[in-house]
Amino acid sequence: MKTCVHPSRRVLPAAVLAGLLFLNLVACAGSSSLTSDVTRFDYQVVNTWPHNTDAFTQGLIFLNGYLYESTGRHGQSSLRKVDLKTGKVLRQHDVDETFFAEGLTVWEDRLIQITINSGTAFVYDMETFEIIRKFSYTGNGWGLTNDGEHLVMSDGSPVLRYFNPENFRETGQVTVTENGRPVRNINELQMVGDRIFANILFEEHIIIIDPETGRVTGRVDLEGLLSPEDRKEANVLNGIAYDSEGDRLFVTGKLWPALFEIRLLPPPRRP
Repeated sequence: MKTCVHPSRRVLPAAVLAGLLFLNLVACAGSSSLTSDVTRFDYQVVNTWPHNTDAFTQGLIFLNGYLYESTGRHGQSSLRKVDLKTGKVLRQHDVDETFFAEGLTVWEDRLIQITINSGTAFVYDMETFEIIRKFSYTGNGWGLTNDGEHLVMSDGSPVLRYFNPENFRETGQVTVTENGRPVRNINELQMVGDRIFANILFEEHIIIIDPETGRVTGRVDLEGLLSPEDRKEANVLNGIAYDSEGDRLFVTGKLWPALFEIRLLPPPRRP
């Protein structure tokens, strides 16, 4: 039997939050709502880190103490290794201006970056950012993650596509639904435990997806992360990274001045 932790909304100190079983909360998504199949999570900001305001964030991962970021736009797309605490770009590869870079994931000792409408994926050496090879695929590429066996790609539709990471051949699909309705505009993806976290384009929410069924089991309300002043120059929420060793979740957005480390807070238990 699963045991779900239900802390109070936005009132716990960081020391207590650090002790919460984050993956336990995620596993409980969808099991506590009486009126919906979807658990509604609130959030607590644990830390705020600097983020480059020139970064049109399309993909984000955390690995070995560093952030790896894919930025978009023609002529501005890049792959970056970033210091979390300072926001300093430690290494950067500028993508050819003909490509608009999108999602990013790691596979073994390689980084894989997709592009939006050119059907091209770049495979990089993680240390040097040298392009090792390229893959081709049909359709658009938006978000990218992996489940330890397959690459998982979004394309703006309700469908998540699964690929063999060695040859990029498509091996399957799953349709994402929320309370029985297809979910569109699925963007950046991040595997967290056995669930996929996903940004939805133009929304200030993250959805939590069961990758086996495609069912949305949770939704995280992230409204209010940016101040009204910061939001004037910022674009949409996009970018999710998970530190599996430190059990830390990071979120940011396109052209945002900050990256936020957050903890999920589910609704209080009903009496």
